[in-house]
Amino acid sequence: MIVVGSGPNGLAAAIRMAQAGRSVLVLEANDTPGGACRSEELTLPGFLHDSCSGVYPLGIGSPFFRSLPLGRHGLEWIHPPVPLAHPFDDAPPALLDRDIARTAATLGRGGERYAKLLRPLVTNWDALLGDIMRPLGFPSHPLTMASFGLKALQSAEGMARRTLTGGDGAEGERAAALFAGAAAHSALPLDMWATAAFGLVLAASGHAVGWPIARGGSRNITTALVSYLRSLGGEVRTGVRVSSLAELPRARTIFLDLTARQVAEVAGDRLPTSYLKRLRRFQYGPAAFKVDWALAGPIPWRSPECARAGTLHLAGSLTEVLESERLPLRGAVSERPVVLLSQPSLFDPSRAPAGMHTAWGYCHVPNGSTVDMTDRIEAQVERFAPGFRDLILARHVRSPAELERHNANLVGGDLNGGAATLGQLFFRPVARRNPYSTPVEGLYICSSSTPPGGGVHGMCGFNAGELGCRG
Repeated sequence: MIVVGSGPNGLAAAIRMAQAGRSVLVLEANDTPGGACRSEELTLPGFLHDSCSGVYPLGIGSPFFRSLPLGRHGLEWIHPPVPLAHPFDDAPPALLDRDIARTAATLGRGGERYAKLLRPLVTNWDALLGDIMRPLGFPSHPLTMASFGLKALQSAEGMARRTLTGGDGAEGERAAALFAGAAAHSALPLDMWATAAFGLVLAASGHAVGWPIARGGSRNITTALVSYLRSLGGEVRTGVRVSSLAELPRARTIFLDLTARQVAEVAGDRLPTSYLKRLRRFQYGPAAFKVDWALAGPIPWRSPECARAGTLHLAGSLTEVLESERLPLRGAVSERPVVLLSQPSLFDPSRAPAGMHTAWGYCHVPNGSTVDMTDRIEAQVERFAPGFRDLILARHVRSPAELERHNANLVGGDLNGGAATLGQLFFRPVARRNPYSTPVEGLYICSSSTPPGGGVHGMCGFNAGELGCRG
């Protein structure tokens, strides 16, 4: 069998098929495997940056990743003392600690409501995640999923205002802002249905498994997956760009780790017209604009507690979070965008020369946007860390177009393989009983355009591979 694309999902499909005893060949267009899971010296020699993804709450929690002996193949997770911090202008930061009680203590009167909301999810985390990561069907734990679903289908804004603010004014809004910042990873306006699901899953994962980074960079996740695949007899070839299925060697089974648009381009001559039309109607979501920095020292946070966090959401108030995430789908950008920032070298010295540091931050912009957000992003960091700009030795900027050039699956700069709107959250890339299969026998889609969607977890590929093993 052949897999086109060597992102985590493509490698997951290849591994599942190799585990079943199939002969496996993975073809990758770039010179290095990994898709959005790679690391490079983007700024200065000795400064190692994650090219795209860099923090992995869904990776460490993934049922697929947890089933593999990746530690024996070089993967080591690093857990910052605090998974997530959300600083404010005139108050101490909200800190998402692994312990819910300690988290609640940083949230004032909203802390009790936050703990009440998150504790059941964390208690049942393994059962819950196992069902969330599977394609739509009857869950293995129906009561747990029913309880989660009633909350998850709400808008993040509604949950933040009604459930977490609870009429406590500024005190209640601290919990609401922390939750909304997590929900902002949906890259959608937070008044849309089902955006609460992102806040719930990511906040709960912070307590249940953490938001770790990979020692030595995200490339080591890819290295471990490739090493394990090769131990099963699989092969990975890089520098092989596939523009048509006709170019492939003869194979009984083909998996495409490609988003809907690429599937239509590569397999269009074999797919029925009706299915092809539905693929071409697939909606991509807002994009990312990313900046990587080489720094002369650690970021000088106004609140020292922020130096304990691996990830920070720089946005301030709940109102700012909501307004920033509302604009990109309307074709506009925020003057004060939510900046999702990571400072990996504080916890992994291998990322930078001694005494120096790396960091990266991104914000959401309209798909395909050409607006340069560098100054706005750096102004948000400076807002919470006065003196930050003085530490910048070099920067590397990736606009939406440059993200797509780096990885063709990031269409228009969309990191999630397609907008996670309510319809496309459950039925992606098209409404079909089995979303991984196509009308062509033996041809499967295994990218983030299939359930459960974006993120480095490999479950799109694993689920497709399970289907392929039965085919």
